[in-house]
Amino acid sequence: MRIDILTLFPEMFEGPLSESILKQAREKGLLDIRLTNIRDYARDKHRTADDYQYGGGSGMVMKPDPIFEAVRDVAGADASVDAGVAVVLLSARGRLFDQQLARELSECSRLILVCGRYKGVDERVSKLATHEVSVGDYVLTGGELPAAIVVDAVSRLVPGVLGAMESAETDSHFDGLLGPPVYTRPEDFEGDIVPEALLSGNHERIRVWRRTEALRATLSRRPELLERIELSEEDRLILELIEEESGRDNN
Repeated sequence: MRIDILTLFPEMFEGPLSESILKQAREKGLLDIRLTNIRDYARDKHRTADDYQYGGGSGMVMKPDPIFEAVRDVAGADASVDAGVAVVLLSARGRLFDQQLARELSECSRLILVCGRYKGVDERVSKLATHEVSVGDYVLTGGELPAAIVVDAVSRLVPGVLGAMESAETDSHFDGLLGPPVYTRPEDFEGDIVPEALLSGNHERIRVWRRTEALRATLSRRPELLERIELSEEDRLILELIEEESGRDNN
């Protein structure tokens, strides 16, 4: 997958894109991540990428023309939704980024991420975007950190990036639930022992334990998530048992 990041501060991505899994995926050719400085497309001698907003008010606004030129240049002949190209504008007004959207974006052949700054970007830039995306209901100084989050979450779903897709499939939110607890050595740490099911070597027992604990965690911490997914008959039976256990513990 090719991912282009359009930003006024490309240096912000040097760390996140040059370490660990993303670094390995780039070295293997699974990810082609390119950084473009929007200011390079400003045509005046001062390379101006922002200006005062019409109507007055505090805060500078990113100009539309450098962004349009940057996106068009980077997209080239691929500049169409039909070509599998997603142009993502990181925006506080966008759709809330979640695992479902990460899956949708991972199915694209290319991503072009546009990072806003200052007061925001000129409204006309939204015409370029196939997606406007927010990473949460809070305000950040720019779109660079959200873009890094999108790149990380989407890249994990690109075949081969994690090595074994099972690793992604057991993550929290992959199937709408929180993930189950995970353990490693030592087996006994200060009297806190790894659950016996995980030590049994019985694959079916381990699967049921993990599903049970995922449902238990979701019911306890994020019960609203259970209303958004289609539960299997097994899931419903497990939830009934969990609620019965909870009722007994409270008596």
